[in-house]
Amino acid sequence: MNWIELRALNNLYTNGEIKLNNTLAKSGEINYLINSLRILDRSHNKLFTLNGFTDIYEKEYLERYTSYEDFLLENGLLKPQLRFEENDIKILMNIQTWKNEGILEELRKQIIASDESLRGVSLMFFKNEKYLDNKSSLIDALKQILEIEHFANEKDQQYIYKLECHNPKAIVLCENLDFLTKPDKPRQHGIELWYAGGKNIGKLDYADTRSLPIYYSCDWDFDGLFIIYPLVKDKIPEIRLLTPNGAPRGIEETGHNSKWTIKDRNIDYLLTHTQRDIIKRLAQNNQWIIEESNNLLKMLNITPNTP
Repeated sequence: MNWIELRALNNLYTNGEIKLNNTLAKSGEINYLINSLRILDRSHNKLFTLNGFTDIYEKEYLERYTSYEDFLLENGLLKPQLRFEENDIKILMNIQTWKNEGILEELRKQIIASDESLRGVSLMFFKNEKYLDNKSSLIDALKQILEIEHFANEKDQQYIYKLECHNPKAIVLCENLDFLTKPDKPRQHGIELWYAGGKNIGKLDYADTRSLPIYYSCDWDFDGLFIIYPLVKDKIPEIRLLTPNGAPRGIEETGHNSKWTIKDRNIDYLLTHTQRDIIKRLAQNNQWIIEESNNLLKMLNITPNTP
């Protein structure tokens, strides 16, 4: 859903009816509430609430809408023309939380120091390097929250983001940014975290591991394993793939774009027997394992210190 749909549902909750527009007429969510749940009625270019709408809205939508509206108001982003997708708002809220908690400051300084490109930043936070293209309002919101004046126009920066630690014992190269926003426990165990930017691994040509053991953490999907990991392995031959411990998720139910198309592709020589079995099950069940759902310390066979 986008903000127009979310706002429309809240207006229906408040007023009982709203005028229909093109966005709402095409909305999958609105049509689901009309045709499947039958708690909305569409007639005479208007939408009307029916019995059951209030209960479902309060259960499924109200808390989400209120939190989004509060966030947008607090940051001066709530404008009449706003069309942010719901997931965009969630990501901006996460970034705001990381910044408020001081988690993001080290990465923010590195983004500024490296003069990171717009597509690099897009890949960091939205997992798609082209996602922010032609989305000026979302770019402005991101700049405002990160307190960064501009992003470079180059498509690929030669900069590895690193969260270093005292007395490092190992390095973990992460496909996604998430583990770098939670560095405390890895640092306690001498784990240095790197982020190069998904498929943008050309910069690894210049990586210096200082003879430390290095591991690769990624989404266990087709792209992460069959495309990115072999490229990383070619750049850093000594790197080892971490075996996941997160729960598999359905590719279709999560709207994931990386489909299992492993026919005529063989990376068995890069994998352990256990890893090959996991991939086989994931492909058979049309599932994947999200990188951030894993417990990093357990993947590294490190037992966290108990308080």
